[in-house]
Amino acid sequence: MRKEDKGVIIEQLTTLLNEYPNFYLTDIEAMDAETTSRLRRECFKNEVKLVVVKNSLLRKALENVEGDFSPLHSAMKGNTAVMLSMVANAPARLIKDFTKDSKEDGKPQLKGAYVQEGFYDAASLDMLVSIKSKKELIADVIALLESPAKNVISALQSSGQTIHGLLKTLEER
Repeated sequence: MRKEDKGVIIEQLTTLLNEYPNFYLTDIEAMDAETTSRLRRECFKNEVKLVVVKNSLLRKALENVEGDFSPLHSAMKGNTAVMLSMVANAPARLIKDFTKDSKEDGKPQLKGAYVQEGFYDAASLDMLVSIKSKKELIADVIALLESPAKNVISALQSSGQTIHGLLKTLEER
């Protein structure tokens, strides 16, 4: 590969890494064409961008991104595919769902991840699946804020009905 081509690829990777706040390093080696195609379709459905890269070019692109990504250097061995996503747990869920149905050797495999400004290794997949997205957290906060108001309104409504029932009973006597 020519030096100019490498420079273009590094620039594209740097742009992607700056655009997406979360990325997962995965191993998709030895997957056949049909399985790889199915994985790419699932990634597209879940708004996850899948890019197969050379480790050396990924290292150079990470050097251009603000921050220290050295904890991920140990994961950059062998074939590497990068799963980029705006939603923190989308690639983890995709990997988990994809491997539970496969009877193969569990590909894609998580090698490492940078999620919500933290570094994770392959053993953290279950924990990464359980991370809530920003929308889920906002929904939880809204539900917590609505709960006391709903309780007060229902208490007022039920007590109003009770008082009304008492007055009606007294009126009939």
